[in-house]
Amino acid sequence: MISYANMKLKPVTTTHKFEWNGNEIEVLDYLPIEDKYDLIMITLQKSFEDGYYNPIKIDEFFHLHLIYMYTNINFTEKQKEDEHKLYDSLKSNGLIDAFIEQMNEFDYSELFNMLDDTKRELVEYKHSTSALIQSLIVDLPKQAEAAKQIVDSFDAEKYQNVINFAKAANGGREIE
Repeated sequence: MISYANMKLKPVTTTHKFEWNGNEIEVLDYLPIEDKYDLIMITLQKSFEDGYYNPIKIDEFFHLHLIYMYTNINFTEKQKEDEHKLYDSLKSNGLIDAFIEQMNEFDYSELFNMLDDTKRELVEYKHSTSALIQSLIVDLPKQAEAAKQIVDSFDAEKYQNVINFAKAANGGREIE
């Protein structure tokens, strides 16, 4: 039997470089699994709108987050404020395509497949009975609290004043 400790394994942290428009860009050879998880989840979170995953936004945010996490390119918070503009600049100038050519092909395919699988699982879950029950469990206390606040703030005197006004406006007849 081989001892894992004797194998002296550590996560791979190596990079390789490529030249792009006079800049030397480093690309990670391996992204840790926790970072892969974050990449997939933030991509899906940012691309979800109106109850579905927008495929244009999936493409945009997937590739932006690949660049953010796999390269040594630093972006300011100001530059990241408009990610649509940032994506358009990187894509239209060919940097995204050049980066993808440098990325480990297996890693790229694996990440894209994990993204697609996770998206499919989330869509199935959102349409399941379990999701409905979970939503009720989460939303019901909030709705009950809102209803309680309405009841607590109910002023019977003001309500009676409205009834009296409506009666007077109706020539003294009862309001039905």
